[in-house]
Amino acid sequence: MGADLSYLPPEARHYLSELESRHAINEATQILDRCRELKVLVVGEAIIDEYEYCETIGKSGKEPILAARYVSSERFAGGSLAVANHAAGFCDHVGLLTFLGASNSHEEFIRSSLSSAVQPVFLYRDNAPTITKRRFVEMYPFQKLFEVYIMDCDHERTADSITESRAFSSRLRQMLPEYDIVIAADFGHGMIGTDAVEILCSEARYLAVNTQMNADNRGFNTISKYSRADYICFSENEIRLEARSRSREIKSIILEVAEKLSCPRILVTQGKRGSLGYDREEGFLEVPAFTARIVDRVGAGDAVFAVSALCAREKMPLELAGLVANAVGAEAVGIVANRSAIQRAELFDYLHALRDRHRE
Repeated sequence: MGADLSYLPPEARHYLSELESRHAINEATQILDRCRELKVLVVGEAIIDEYEYCETIGKSGKEPILAARYVSSERFAGGSLAVANHAAGFCDHVGLLTFLGASNSHEEFIRSSLSSAVQPVFLYRDNAPTITKRRFVEMYPFQKLFEVYIMDCDHERTADSITESRAFSSRLRQMLPEYDIVIAADFGHGMIGTDAVEILCSEARYLAVNTQMNADNRGFNTISKYSRADYICFSENEIRLEARSRSREIKSIILEVAEKLSCPRILVTQGKRGSLGYDREEGFLEVPAFTARIVDRVGAGDAVFAVSALCAREKMPLELAGLVANAVGAEAVGIVANRSAIQRAELFDYLHALRDRHRE
């Protein structure tokens, strides 16, 4: 189990006490059990996360740079691959539609890293690698020093990209009728273009969306590229980017986004402050964080998005959905990158442990 329950913040104890007066933890686990039969389609960029572990040894003798000794390396299936694996921890039928690079595809590693419940459909980008994000990590303390993106840097609509976009849109249109929910993990690296967005908004039975902000897309990948969503999950920084405001009251931004996309439920993650949920019928709900121990934040948002989307699809009450989302977040920040996916049994154990811990 990734999360640390040795210390439960007072605000978390209060929240759990209030929640228990209205809902039993078993209500959440029963709803999550219903997700087994859902047919889930995950759409988005496949990303390989590479960690190069090292030990810094000081300033270079000839250049004003930091020198480090290489120790080891590790690869993880990230991006939409991780989202699919998290969904597969709760659902028996998970489809995945994504692009790999025709050069340096990592396909063998990717296939070996996917859950047996995930049925992938890979399309291929010519003259490009599978997106790889290589991070150099100081082993102790576990601290990232530098990051390198290995990817096609051409964002222009070349003949190749137009052909690939048409192939993706065609396959997407074929697959959508088969699935109860589409989880669009939009990392903003060019895979989900205008045509694909239009198809998702008009043809998905239930559409859950996350538009991620990262170094490659900052300012160019906001939720307003979509015209409709049934569920949105993103960080406070990402929704503030949509509003172009650092200081505006967050609830007013959420209401504006909900109205613009006709979206009945939104979850905004807020790091150490927990999360803020909105439901058209239930209003707003703040849920505190359940852990102060963070090993690695990489991949945590993807885990929260994947599992909370299932909760939203099954109309889990907002209080319980907030509990599940923050429990998943607490578990995920205790895992290095996407070394393992959130699993049903482990999450259920953690939810029951939370209930028992707050009673002590």
